[in-house]
Amino acid sequence: MRFLEHGEVEIDNNLVENAIRPTAVGKKNWLFFGSEEAGARNAVVYTLIENCRLHDVEPAAYLKDVLERLPRTTNQHVPS
Repeated sequence: MRFLEHGEVEIDNNLVENAIRPTAVGKKNWLFFGSEEAGARNAVVYTLIENCRLHDVEPAAYLKDVLERLPRTTNQHVPS
C-alpha cells in the first residue's frame, strides 16, 4: 500500500528478488555440505565468484588463472 501514498516507490521489488534468488536457493543446498568446514570453504569460493560478477570479471577465467599461478607464487609476489 505504500506505493499508493508515495508515487516514487516501485509497485514490486522484482529487482531485489532476482538479485537475492541465488542466495535464497543456495541456502537449502548448503545444508548438505557434509561438515562445517566444507561449508566454510564453499563460502569462500562463493564470495570469490560473486565478487568476480560484481566487478564484471568472468569467474571461471579468474579462478583458472589464480589456480594455475598459485603453485608458483611466493610471499614476495603478493602485493602488500
